[in-house]
Amino acid sequence: MSTAALYRIGVADARGTTWPRLLDPEDLGRHVDRLFRAAWAMCGHPHDAEDLVQETYARVLARPRLLRRGDELGYLLKVLRNVHVSRHRAASVRPQEVPLEDRAETRDARGRWDPEAALEIRALFEAISDLPPDFRDVVVAVDIIGLSYAEAGRAVGAKESTVTTRLHRARTRLAQAAGRTEVNG
Repeated sequence: MSTAALYRIGVADARGTTWPRLLDPEDLGRHVDRLFRAAWAMCGHPHDAEDLVQETYARVLARPRLLRRGDELGYLLKVLRNVHVSRHRAASVRPQEVPLEDRAETRDARGRWDPEAALEIRALFEAISDLPPDFRDVVVAVDIIGLSYAEAGRAVGAKESTVTTRLHRARTRLAQAAGRTEVNG
């Protein structure tokens, strides 16, 4: 049977779900938090991250989408990354904006604002956003979103061993940026 015929008919996985299948818009809300963290790491600023996530969802929901392997989060991460790259390219031809003062409002478990944690988080996300794109993408996929190395490899279009190498090098750079010499992970 030809590949085109399999695509039209669909292939059932071990759970009996037929692939490809349409992306369910009602099911996308459960990924918002993870995509926001990924966007924040990519942008380095929470307000830009909110805009990036909204634009990503607007693009995904603009027309029906087919999932080939059922990896919704991986697909959304890929769209998020593509939207970020497109926005970055468009912004490079526009005059540069000057950001207003803001503060990250990180609260501890009791609901009180913790300025030290906010500064640490802000510095970490800025350091992640300063990484080269290949390194940044794997850190976002594995450490921020929580994808496995295999899922991250599919999301960024690299082999699992390449993801492992990039992740190690990215973590080393982040540790150096934080003033540490050792990387745990």
